[in-house]
Amino acid sequence: MAASEAIYQDLLTGLLTGRYPAGSRLREEALATSLGTSRTPVRQALQRMHAEGLVELQPNRGALVTECSSRDLDQIYELRGMLEGYACREAAARIDCAQIDHLEQLCDQIEHELYGKQDTDFATISRLNLEFHGQLHESSGNRYLVALLGGVIRVPLVTHSFRHYTPDELTRSFAHHREIVAALRANDGRWAEAVMHSHVSAAHASLRRARDAEAGDVVDGRGEFRAAPSEFGGAWR
Repeated sequence: MAASEAIYQDLLTGLLTGRYPAGSRLREEALATSLGTSRTPVRQALQRMHAEGLVELQPNRGALVTECSSRDLDQIYELRGMLEGYACREAAARIDCAQIDHLEQLCDQIEHELYGKQDTDFATISRLNLEFHGQLHESSGNRYLVALLGGVIRVPLVTHSFRHYTPDELTRSFAHHREIVAALRANDGRWAEAVMHSHVSAAHASLRRARDAEAGDVVDGRGEFRAAPSEFGGAWR
């Protein structure tokens, strides 16, 4: 199982960084060769990714990285907003100080990756972001909710990773994390839920903005998409 977990994490990183873009094919034999392992742990990792909605398994053809239509993504974000908002409300009543401290440490680590380095490592930011949201889900005390939210969180990130965010969008997103932590420290479930709803809505708006940009539409009021590289340590090179 350790080999399967390591392969899963490597493939997940590949999806989040665009090494395996939506629509690309992942073949067991080729992956096993490149990773220096047998096909069995590769197959287990792909089956897990299939269960989470990240890939589609096709008999004798390997796996296809999931492609989502705009309607699919709209539905995913609507569902995510409801479920994660509820998770935050439940977490506010159950979370302990050690868990809140861990969330705050994750905020520190994300901001260090974002602002404290010459070159921004979006794979690390994505991993820390998933850990932050995963901790929130676990803190809800509802294991069924945790299982439901796994794929709902990961699938949009494959389509729209943090490298597609503008600097303003990144700042807003991680400011939401800080405010959620503050709400949890205050044991205020309604506050935490409201911020999470805003957080998910902002992520959805960022996705729509990026898709419009790819289609050649105006991105923002200034008609700009990419900010100066210096703003985030070379993040936009």
